[in-house]
Amino acid sequence: MLSASPLSPWRRIVMFLSVVGPGIITANADNDVGGILTYSQAGAQFGYTLLWLLIPVTIALIVTQEMCARMGAITGKGLSDLIRENFGVKVTFWVLLMFVICDIGNTATEFAGVASVAPVFAGFIHVVSAGLLKVIMVVAAAALVFFTVTRGNYKVVERVFFAFCAVYLTYAVSAIILHPDWRAIAEQTIFPHFSSSKAYFLMIIAVIGTTISPWMQFYIQAAVVDKGIREDEYPMSRLDVVSGAVLTDVIAFFIIVACAATIFIHNLHVPAAAQIAINDPSDVAVALQPLAGKFAALLFAIGLLNAAIFTASILPLSTAYYVCEAFGFERGVDHRFSTAKVFYTLYLALIAMGAGVVIIPNAPLLAIIFYSQVLNGVLLPVVLVLMLLLINNKRIMGTWTNGPAFNVIAWGTVVVVALLTLISTLQTIFPQWGAQ
Repeated sequence: MLSASPLSPWRRIVMFLSVVGPGIITANADNDVGGILTYSQAGAQFGYTLLWLLIPVTIALIVTQEMCARMGAITGKGLSDLIRENFGVKVTFWVLLMFVICDIGNTATEFAGVASVAPVFAGFIHVVSAGLLKVIMVVAAAALVFFTVTRGNYKVVERVFFAFCAVYLTYAVSAIILHPDWRAIAEQTIFPHFSSSKAYFLMIIAVIGTTISPWMQFYIQAAVVDKGIREDEYPMSRLDVVSGAVLTDVIAFFIIVACAATIFIHNLHVPAAAQIAINDPSDVAVALQPLAGKFAALLFAIGLLNAAIFTASILPLSTAYYVCEAFGFERGVDHRFSTAKVFYTLYLALIAMGAGVVIIPNAPLLAIIFYSQVLNGVLLPVVLVLMLLLINNKRIMGTWTNGPAFNVIAWGTVVVVALLTLISTLQTIFPQWGAQ
């Protein structure tokens, strides 16, 4: 039960600092390579006209993350623990199987992001070829990810993750130094001009789909449990969740602004043959260099590299948590290798597979990314429905179940996300449906 005596402002600050972490870290890790590519394309293709979308997307992110964090604090169990206990081994197995396959592809995507910035950095340092630098950067990133997470305890790992979060501010700096039209930005955010084109609608789906991912729900609940947050601390933990969701979409806002203020404006004033296309996240950094200068391009590339390494750290970690929770193995970065061999072995295997695929010549990277995204689309609605059934179970949550108003928002979020994810998944499988 919550304490009846009010807390002083200083006590509230101390309590918040003691629980802060899971919400901010999980939400920021969602600004991964795929997310940066999506936000960059949104700004490059549609200028400022999709900035309004970040408001409802932030609300949806807060709702989904808050439910998992609350379940972790009240029950002291991870999401996979609760799914196994309440829905049985068979459901847990199939969710587990899809989740592991998804995250192999997702981890490979993040290391592909590391590889994609190699030509950008090679152009600055002029020491080694882009091809050799790609291999060096991917191997170094994999080693950094593994040893950083496995050689420290939870507090050390959390501080490293906070440092990764701070580097995302490079996107804000790169956008601000471009001197965008802030009046136009405010108008499009508050009073948007909608488009009826199919491309505009598909971009809306992509932005929503890249913001809420299945792995995030498992990771934030596991992180809350690992940190030892309990019922009396949860009000401050909720503030952590809200802060993380707002911060991550503020970063998304600046990515869209940076691309809209340069690439979109450039494309409006040149022939179609000379327009800049964004097919890879590193294309943005390359495009910014002649339009905004080397400094802005370098900041964007640093932000992309940071995002790739950061999410490559957390994605396989969430998978290792889920598998070990489901089968009752010891898990968590506070354990040593000798007491959590399965946890660390699985973490290493996922990193090795993700990085190895990227550096192997002629590896089917696009196919891996393609099918992992399809499975993500299938898995997300299932996970969201299971979460809502759990959060509304009084036997599990007691008085901490959703209230009527929150349930309306939560189920509405699930329905919208599920429908848009289904459309996005079908569009991925049948790309001709999105043809103009």
